[in-house]
Amino acid sequence: MVCMVARLRILVSCLLVASLGGCGGGIVHVLLIEDSAGSSGSGGGLVGGSGGTGGAGGGMSGPVVDAAADRSADAPAVAADANFAADAWSDVVGLQGIFVSTGSMTVARDRHTATSLPSGEVLIAGGTSDGITVLASAELYDPAAGLFTPTGSMTTARDLHTATLLSSGKVLVAGGGVNGSYGALTSAELYDPTTGTFTPTGTMTTARLGHTATLLPNGQVLIAGGWGDGDVASAELYDPTTGTFTPTGTMTAARAYHTATLLSNATVLIAGGGYSSAELYDPATETFTPTGTMTTARAYHTATLLSNATVLIAGGGDASASLASAEVYNPAARTFTPTGTMTTARDVHTATLLDNGTVVIAGGFGDGGILASAEIYDPAAGRFTATSSMTVARWLQTATFLPNGLVLIVGGDDGSGQCLASAELYDEQPQR
Repeated sequence: MVCMVARLRILVSCLLVASLGGCGGGIVHVLLIEDSAGSSGSGGGLVGGSGGTGGAGGGMSGPVVDAAADRSADAPAVAADANFAADAWSDVVGLQGIFVSTGSMTVARDRHTATSLPSGEVLIAGGTSDGITVLASAELYDPAAGLFTPTGSMTTARDLHTATLLSSGKVLVAGGGVNGSYGALTSAELYDPTTGTFTPTGTMTTARLGHTATLLPNGQVLIAGGWGDGDVASAELYDPTTGTFTPTGTMTAARAYHTATLLSNATVLIAGGGYSSAELYDPATETFTPTGTMTTARAYHTATLLSNATVLIAGGGDASASLASAEVYNPAARTFTPTGTMTTARDVHTATLLDNGTVVIAGGFGDGGILASAEIYDPAAGRFTATSSMTVARWLQTATFLPNGLVLIVGGDDGSGQCLASAELYDEQPQR
């Protein structure tokens, strides 16, 4: 089967202890890249023990957040000299914003999930503490206090899972890996913020990690792709009213570490995962159909729904190196078109929509190792510009947009062989 694939290349974005660390274990994955979405079966797409985290951003899509109202209307009038000082400060910090440290987690972790709750708190769940030891613990971040506190533990330790906020306010945690991500799970559970506890719910029809989970307008959750015994093409729906998973249409290609983005027309864009191909899931018909092809095959990229209803696809890996390229998907035309190039090639990074309509890209893995750098994408200009760097270089982290307009960056791996307990906040208006 391998000999039949058009191009075979091996991506080792793996940080071994002997070289760059890799949070105690290291991650090796193999990509079989084809020019289009062909039927490569279990040998196609991306196969490996582990990869990017939820959220955001990495191979699994990072948080997709609708733009909040523009804060500029609330900005107080300031004197001319204060305006000058603010402009000068913006010049110093990179025109867009700054990263500042906040409270540390109770446990160092990577490959975890971060979910914004209706209360404004953020649920951090699972992951690994050293690249091998999988965690069942969870904690809450309180933006008002800037502190993390423990909450109930999951019923099953897991990493590379998904965590989806349901219409009820509960959080569906599904799948993931156990034993250092080398075994996929079918189990799922619900977190209830009112009691701070996790309870089991229905079992998925297919074991999977590195999959995507998308809340649909009808309240159900679409679980698609991932890695089980090879890459998975199957998909299933979770119904919160019955607490059960049922099979739905099958993707046109088996994918893992792809992205899934809910579009304004209620369809879901599935992109990449070792391919340049993309497809749309229609909840009305429960079918997947091919859509436009990306300009570059990629996995571990990010997909961010922009304020104009298009989708920014940024970075990732093409099996030979990290990518700096980016492109925009237009749902009306069903096409991908190139946009500006990132200032730094990166994969397993995060991408978060800000309330001014721009997107902050942070961290990840690049050709030089783990990155602290960050940059801003401006959809109006179609351009990326560097902003200030994070306080710590990290990948396998999460990024969550907070109600106060800040972005919470949590955990990950700094490449020294240690997972991170630290967290930081990005403020795109530091002169406020």
